[in-house]
Amino acid sequence: MTSQNWLITGVSSGFGRELATQLLGRGDTVVGTVRRPGSVADLRAQGGGRIIQMSTYGGQVAFPGNSMYHATKWGIEGFAESVAQEVAPFGIGVTIVEPGGARTEFRYGSAQVAQPLPAYDGNPAHGFLAMLDPANGLAPGDPARMAAAIIASAAQEPAPMRLILGAQALKTRSQFSGTASLASKPRAIWPPRRTSRRAHDLPDGRRAQVSDRELDTG
Repeated sequence: MTSQNWLITGVSSGFGRELATQLLGRGDTVVGTVRRPGSVADLRAQGGGRIIQMSTYGGQVAFPGNSMYHATKWGIEGFAESVAQEVAPFGIGVTIVEPGGARTEFRYGSAQVAQPLPAYDGNPAHGFLAMLDPANGLAPGDPARMAAAIIASAAQEPAPMRLILGAQALKTRSQFSGTASLASKPRAIWPPRRTSRRAHDLPDGRRAQVSDRELDTG
C-alpha cells in the first residue's frame, strides 16, 4: 500500500491522537497541529484529496443541557456540507464523522461545566451531568476501532458525506430518522447499514471496566 500524507488538527488527545498513532504505525506521514485550522490550498494544487471533519451524532439531534455544544456541531455540519459542494470540482471529497459516545478525554477529563443554576434543579437541562460521571456507566465507543473506521473511509469513492460510528449514534439516528432535519440530509452514509451496530464499540466484557489511561488520555 502506498504511503499517504495526513494533516490532523488536534493530535494531543482523543480521536486525533488515536488517528495519528494508527497512521504512523502503518507507515504514513502525519503532520499534526493542536487545534489550528488547515487549508485546502494544497489539496487543490495536487488535484484532489480528502477532508475529514470531526463532528458527533449531536450534529443531527439535540438534547437538553447542551444547547451551545449542539450549536457548534450543527453549525460545523452545515459548513462542511457547503464546502463539500465547493471543493468537489477540484476532486476533493468531504466526510463528516459522527461518533456516538466514546471513552476519550473529552467526556472524562476535559469537559468543562459551568456552575449549575439552582433554578434548573430537577430540570432536564441538568440531566447531562450524570453522563459525565463515570460512576453512572462508561461510554460504549472504542476510540481505536472508530479511528480505524475513519482511516478506512478515506479509501471510499466517492467520499461518504457522513460516517456514523458506534451503537449509540446508530440507535439515536434511527430513532430520529423521520425528522425534517435528517430527512433533508444527503443519504451517502458509511459504513453500510449491514455493519454491526456494535462494530465500533468496546467488547461486552470491557464495558464495565475502565483504566486510568482511558480516563486520562482516551
